[in-house]
Amino acid sequence: MSRTVPAFSGKPLTVEKKKKIPVAKGLVLLFLSVLLITQLYPLLWLLIYSLKTNEEILSGSFFSLPAAPQWNNFTDAVNSGNYFRYLLNSFFVTSITMAGVLLLSSLASFAISRFRWKYGQMVLLVFLIGMMIPLQATLLPLMIIFKNLSILNTHLSIILPYIAFQTPIAVFILSGFMKSIPHEIEESAVIDGAGIFRIFRSIILPISVPPMMTVSILTFINIWNEYILAATFISAEKLKTLPFGVNSFVSQYSVNYGAIGAFLVLGALPVILIYFLLADKITKGMVSGAVKG
Repeated sequence: MSRTVPAFSGKPLTVEKKKKIPVAKGLVLLFLSVLLITQLYPLLWLLIYSLKTNEEILSGSFFSLPAAPQWNNFTDAVNSGNYFRYLLNSFFVTSITMAGVLLLSSLASFAISRFRWKYGQMVLLVFLIGMMIPLQATLLPLMIIFKNLSILNTHLSIILPYIAFQTPIAVFILSGFMKSIPHEIEESAVIDGAGIFRIFRSIILPISVPPMMTVSILTFINIWNEYILAATFISAEKLKTLPFGVNSFVSQYSVNYGAIGAFLVLGALPVILIYFLLADKITKGMVSGAVKG
């Protein structure tokens, strides 16, 4: 396809339109395909692993299919691994942690990003410094503190550190989003007689649903798989969380590898389900509350 452009010499010039070659699109599709395979393959491999016998696993055939699927591995994972007890404990600890992180981080982010006070950036810096503190460096001080407070070997002894370690990244995400909210919305609410908490509850929170869903997903994944703090502060069998279930299949003389794989599959299912349930909400409401110009 071409178009004619008049020239100064009187002769028409023909300018050919460059045809778009879908090379870039093909490269993007190739990259996304490779990324999809790298993300799905570990889950598929774990599922295959969970259906094998110990002999097949120890034979070194990591990529082969099982000769006969061992569905009894999942039965052993549920019964011998105390799956439902650990599952309820994990849901309880994770739910309380998510609620605490969302409450504290949303209030702190609201104060940092929407109030005009000279210490706002300094407070944000304190939260960001908290992201750089290694978890291992706090184990001994927390052990002494919790022992003095008589809360060692309780769910509270892991919920409090979980909230403390997850709040900085949550404040970083929420404060960055709340800064982009137009101030005209709050000014209109103030004219209508709304107070600070009414503005926070009725305006800022509904608009901030997408980043709060992101914070919820990150918190859920991090806490669901956490083992170091739980292993340090929890020793009672009835209080242990899901990562401890793997230990049920390891004895002094034998290891049930198939049941371990089945337990890991069952442990990953809630994370996958929660992710897909909440990830859809991240893309919604991104422009809610925007000022129409």
